[in-house]
Amino acid sequence: MKSKKYLALMLVVVVGIFMASCSAGKKAAAIAAIQAAEDAYNAAKTELVKYVPEETKGVEDAINGAKASLDKHAYDEALAAAKAVPDKVKELTAAAAAKKVELTKSWQENSGGISKMLQTIRGKLTLWSIPKEMPRNLNKTKIKAARIGYEEAAAKWEEAKNAFAHGNLPNATAKADTVREKAVEIMRTLGIKVPAAH
Repeated sequence: MKSKKYLALMLVVVVGIFMASCSAGKKAAAIAAIQAAEDAYNAAKTELVKYVPEETKGVEDAINGAKASLDKHAYDEALAAAKAVPDKVKELTAAAAAKKVELTKSWQENSGGISKMLQTIRGKLTLWSIPKEMPRNLNKTKIKAARIGYEEAAAKWEEAKNAFAHGNLPNATAKADTVREKAVEIMRTLGIKVPAAH
């Protein structure tokens, strides 16, 4: 009888050790996977945040979710979530590279045209500040408003060029679009022919 109780006790101990060993192994695997996920993300984070910010948030959420599962001892869930991150990072890295090419092309195609538009506006405002040179369809009020608009656009254009110089293409192209829209508005107000957009 004592022998049976002893064997039962030993069986419980062995099962317990086995379960603990399995749990420890799963925990270690989950921790390693989370670390690999973080390493992959951190290596590409700067470009991803800059060019694909919305999609990048999903990667951060996945890593945080894996950590939360780890804290809850849900090691299988943590492992699954973390293991999916490196492939997602690769996918987004390719998307970020494509977006960078797209924005660079947009800047190259439009920056020269925007500069010329601002130069044209400035030249006309300088000329038309002389009363006898002012077209009949304009007046001092319109010229003043156009000059204020031009100064705002010119300042914004300097910001755009500075952003481009520092490698912030999304910010640079966004500001450039704003400048072009303002320049078009001023040119139409002044009766200046608007060049076709690229």
